[in-house]
Amino acid sequence: AQCAQESIYNLLPRLEEKPVKPPRYISTFRPSVKREAEKNKAQCKTMGPAKVALPSPKDFLQKHSKEPKLPARKKERDSQKLPELSVPRRTDHPVMGIQSKKNFINSNAIAAITGPPKKPQPIYVDRRQGDKYLLETSGLVPKYIKKKDYGVTPKYLTRRNEEMERARKEYEASILEDLKKRAMKQLSDEERRSLLQGLKKNWEEVYREFQCLPVEIDTIPKKLYKGKLESQMKQLEHDIDVIEKHKVIYIANE
Repeated sequence: AQCAQESIYNLLPRLEEKPVKPPRYISTFRPSVKREAEKNKAQCKTMGPAKVALPSPKDFLQKHSKEPKLPARKKERDSQKLPELSVPRRTDHPVMGIQSKKNFINSNAIAAITGPPKKPQPIYVDRRQGDKYLLETSGLVPKYIKKKDYGVTPKYLTRRNEEMERARKEYEASILEDLKKRAMKQLSDEERRSLLQGLKKNWEEVYREFQCLPVEIDTIPKKLYKGKLESQMKQLEHDIDVIEKHKVIYIANE
């Protein structure tokens, strides 16, 4: 370390060179920012009471001061006067001293004696010891039958019946055309009646044979005969039922 201090380069004193600092940056908006800060300096204060003007004690809140007020009433014209009231005024006095010689007691008694008797209102009682009620408003009086349209067929029913009759006639006409095309014949009432009587007669004959069967059926021929009679009776009953149910019967021409 000493050798380093005794170097030849250290014989002459050195001048200390101070570093030169660059100039400080100054914004061009600095003056405007200062003016705005001074202008708005008191807006963000939160400490201490606010420096505002105190209200005057004469400007106190009055009753109904915040309610909406109606516009001022216009004065009525002299020509449009209000009509006079028929009610007597407070200052008017009734006419005194008017007297009548009519005997109201006798006149009322004569009117009650000579007048027609009043009809009592019809009433009904709901039970033996119950209350009385008016009969007219109870719904028990048959008022509906006294209407003008009572018992008259409604229009919609007549219209529907006409439509049904027209549809039936159209259906019968279409069936007749179809039968003509197929060459089918309609049984008359006499033929239908005679056919029904014949079927009933056949059923009676088969039923008589069925009753003549022995009580004990122990052989196969007897069982077969009994089954045959039962099937014939069922078929005849079915045919009779069909003919009685349908008044119009068509048969194919052979």
